[in-house]
Amino acid sequence: MQEKPSKTEYPAYYQDYMKLVPEGNIVALFKEQERMTTNLLQGLTDQQASFAYEKDKWTIKEVAGHLTDTERILAYRLLTIARGDVTPLPGFQEDAYVQQADFTGMTVASLLAQYKAVRASTIALLESLNDQDWTRQGMANNYITSVRALAYILLGHERHHHNVLHERYFASATYPVNRM
Repeated sequence: MQEKPSKTEYPAYYQDYMKLVPEGNIVALFKEQERMTTNLLQGLTDQQASFAYEKDKWTIKEVAGHLTDTERILAYRLLTIARGDVTPLPGFQEDAYVQQADFTGMTVASLLAQYKAVRASTIALLESLNDQDWTRQGMANNYITSVRALAYILLGHERHHHNVLHERYFASATYPVNRM
């Protein structure tokens, strides 16, 4: 199923993410985004990736870890709903996850390896879905959502963070060493 989900398939607060996702083959979009994220992060030194543009904001490493954790959680929701499990799925507190993890103590290479492994798993899952799976709906974080909405939310969420990295981190006058 390649068409974008309707507004009835996800909570309204994800609308901004949906707007960031172009039309196209969903699996191809996931593969292209993996290349973009890898290219964005792989050239960073650990010093650069330890940068936060403001006090009390996440470092680039923490953003990278957050992307991977979010994909793990949303892919689990996607799997659960695609398989017809009607168990209501809980929300998660992203700040608490980042605080609990030691992303700043990890290397950029390690963070990227985790990201790529999780993305490969997500892509394999998406490739296994049939048309009926894509439109199946379930309850996540107290909202009805569809499998295809979760896939689009994942893409939009990551695009949102790409924008934040470019606009607030890499463009900061205090970012260590100019990025090409």
